[in-house]
Amino acid sequence: MKTLTSMLFIISFSLATFAQSNGDKIKTLKIAYITEKLNLSEKEAQKFWPIYNEYEEENSNLRRQSYETRKKTDLNAISDEEALQLLKKIRMNEEKRDKLESDFINNLMKVIPAKKIILLHKVEDDFKRKMFDEYKKRRK
Repeated sequence: MKTLTSMLFIISFSLATFAQSNGDKIKTLKIAYITEKLNLSEKEAQKFWPIYNEYEEENSNLRRQSYETRKKTDLNAISDEEALQLLKKIRMNEEKRDKLESDFINNLMKVIPAKKIILLHKVEDDFKRKMFDEYKKRRK
């Protein structure tokens, strides 16, 4: 496992130094970070990443839809009826995201232990915090 983790870090940092978009660099670093912190075996990783990537993509699409709906709406000129329709859209989107999260957890329970699923949320938060801290450092 340590060999796999070391190789993932070497590959991820090598790839990060080449001409990649910032999103690709961050995604590569995130993959390496999560794999290491969850201590995923090779077998677990092979099953985990397709589930995780599908969830991330669908969740991102739902967030984007929600953002675009809010962005298109002029809150100063909206009628009560339009506001009611907007609330219904927002609630439907939230319900879809809740169901997506539930399905994600159910699918993960088939491939990794519950403890690693709980740890995943902490690891993701830690990664976001590290990225934000790095961003703040670079801005200064």
